[in-house]
Amino acid sequence: GNALRQGSAWRGSRGPVALLLVALSVCGAAMWLYVSFLDSDITETLVSQGELVSAQPRVYTVQCSEDYENYKRYPGCTPQKCGRAVTDSMVTREEAQVLRRLAERGLALAGSEGGASILDLHSGALSMGKQFVNIYRYFGDQIRDVFTQEDFQLYRDVRGRIQAVIAETFGLDPTLMYLTKPTFFSRINSTAAKTQHDEYWHPHIDKVTYGSFDYTSLLYLSDYGSDFTGGRFVFMDQNGNRTVEPRAG
Repeated sequence: GNALRQGSAWRGSRGPVALLLVALSVCGAAMWLYVSFLDSDITETLVSQGELVSAQPRVYTVQCSEDYENYKRYPGCTPQKCGRAVTDSMVTREEAQVLRRLAERGLALAGSEGGASILDLHSGALSMGKQFVNIYRYFGDQIRDVFTQEDFQLYRDVRGRIQAVIAETFGLDPTLMYLTKPTFFSRINSTAAKTQHDEYWHPHIDKVTYGSFDYTSLLYLSDYGSDFTGGRFVFMDQNGNRTVEPRAG
């Protein structure tokens, strides 16, 4: 879908990092979003951190962007309805903790010099200093001591669950929906940016930046207010800014 993201310096951190798993899929929830650290920027909190959303996703319908007219449409895949869906039933708290430990082990191998680091198990991309390396080539057999087969299986299972929920929520044919890269773990902290890859606060629209992206999913592995503060993810609408406060799982 259309997503405008912008970030800013964090107000502070009560824990080490904010961790999340980001998956981007071909086949759109129209949205404008950015990351903010000022409470005055927030018009409405759609879902607070302490609120538990039931098994069925809570959907906030929005008008589909006219930008879709500029791209080829695929029947059964291209969105006919658009919106923002929130659920707390994608993974259990225990699975979120396993995924977080997986991400922390991988990111401990290197990490960005700036405030934003990524680990992509699918492609092998890992932030290292001011560049990226392929963990499977760079570390070779050492990776076997970092990730287990159970780790990779859970990662694949969760990725499949995300696609299934997106398909069901937006009325898509799951057999026509494909995962497009990147799918990555993201760690963001208050370290000053060193390269443009660390500057997560710039506005951008996923569909415009990457034409093949229609759906963006975020699976948080940390809790707003206890693991970190500031840096909230915000949807930018014409009549105000709206946020969903992160909750692991």
